[in-house]
Amino acid sequence: MSQLDLIIKSGIIVDGSGAPPFKADIGINGDTIVKIGDLDGVKAERVINASGLIVVPGFIDIHNHSDTDIFIVPTGDNYVMQGVTTLVIGNCGSSPAPLTDKNYNLTRNLERKLVDKLGKIPWRTFSEYLKALDSLNKSVNIVPLVGHGTIRSAVLGDENVQYTNQDLREMKDLVKEAIEAGAFGLSTGLIYIPGMFAKTQEIIELTKVVSKYGGIYATHMRNEGNRLLDAVMEAITIGIESNISVEISHLKASGIPAWGNVSKALALIEDYVRRGYDFSADAYPYTASSTGLEAVLPSWVREGGMKKLVERLSNSDIVNKIEKEMEDYGIMEERYLGWDQIVIANSESYREFEGKSISEIADKLGISPIKIVAKLLVDDNGTTSIIIHSMNENDVKDVIKHPLVAIGSDGSVKEFGKGKPHPRNYGTYPRILAKYVRELKVISLSEAIRKMTSLPARKLKLWDRGLIRPGFKADITIFNYYSIKDTATFENPHQYPKGIKYVIVNGAIVVEENEHTKTKPGKLLKRSDMLYHISKI
Repeated sequence: MSQLDLIIKSGIIVDGSGAPPFKADIGINGDTIVKIGDLDGVKAERVINASGLIVVPGFIDIHNHSDTDIFIVPTGDNYVMQGVTTLVIGNCGSSPAPLTDKNYNLTRNLERKLVDKLGKIPWRTFSEYLKALDSLNKSVNIVPLVGHGTIRSAVLGDENVQYTNQDLREMKDLVKEAIEAGAFGLSTGLIYIPGMFAKTQEIIELTKVVSKYGGIYATHMRNEGNRLLDAVMEAITIGIESNISVEISHLKASGIPAWGNVSKALALIEDYVRRGYDFSADAYPYTASSTGLEAVLPSWVREGGMKKLVERLSNSDIVNKIEKEMEDYGIMEERYLGWDQIVIANSESYREFEGKSISEIADKLGISPIKIVAKLLVDDNGTTSIIIHSMNENDVKDVIKHPLVAIGSDGSVKEFGKGKPHPRNYGTYPRILAKYVRELKVISLSEAIRKMTSLPARKLKLWDRGLIRPGFKADITIFNYYSIKDTATFENPHQYPKGIKYVIVNGAIVVEENEHTKTKPGKLLKRSDMLYHISKI
């Protein structure tokens, strides 16, 4: 054999299939694995001694929100340092395109960091957005979805209106353009504006377009609390009616009355999988979620976008009306969610509030929690983010160990040290390996790796990633089983994990001996690229 570019020597390979580990060498040329076996005597430009280390496919984060943050931090440090080599973006119904006169200013107001960096949002169509992603030098691969909420706002704005036949044709055309440009599917965020205004039939009609191209439907469902099972059935109905592969995002049971319902939701999904449907889910290994602070408010307050939200919250009479309504119906219409469970993750105007609960801040300032919410959202121009502690550890274990559930972080690329974001942004994948594999033994090492690699790859039809096989792309993570550990906490989230020795993206070393090399070999992966790959087999 002629000289190789890279040999990973003597590692313990967990290949992503769920099969038991085995010891072998891996030979890489360019961005591709070319040989697995005994490579003694074979020369290489570079040799990594992986003796005693675990060698696995690079982790694929099937649920990520780095749609524009990747332009701010293209090295994606907090993800590659976890061993993540591919980010799936455009989740929860939100993508940065397509943009029209109906939603351009709404998006521009939300994407101030991007506008500050680039001077403007330099795209309108989804294909223009993908061109910008493609030309960006980055350290991770990117897999795009298109957001239903963005599609809807491009045609109908952020108002609570129902579509006409012409509106539906326009939305379908935008979905088609995005899928043909390279999107892998359509996502919804059915607790967010404007996705929550869409009836089930609207989503069925749009997912029928995606289905024709073999794409997926990824959904942040309408309810993750008391009505969790109803929400799962809606997702299943959409999947059946449009004949589409369904991914239920960050499956959880939020709030004490819903605890225990995760197992029922999993049983529902499993029942339809037995009938031949391609339904699955993803989850993260924490008992807290994270979102924008505006999500705690009634839908009518959020209708019309952030500008109108800020205008309403600047009116004391409206704030009093919101306060009375929430006393009657609860936070996010959940009676068992308290202000002490909602913690400020990021506030541009009030850094001193970060890491503190709404109730703590209210007590300190001597004003009501809802007035604190209004103050933060007005002064932050609607960009305040929060962490919500509302889940049960037993539910987390149940969902993580289920064979139909992949691991996704629900996080995004972060600027190191800014705010107090959810620790999942820095620790999701090492936490699975340290806590749920090594310490608690909830799942085996081989099964955990499958959930992070080949399971999401299969879902997305990334036929050349997610496994260590000759002919597959050389996305590889190498770690020490005994020392790997997440160090990020809710109190101190900006901490990289321990034990990740090397991360290789498309054959290039991005992490070496726990240090980011600042190499940027990441690629934009497009649905059409996967079809081309199939045609060559």
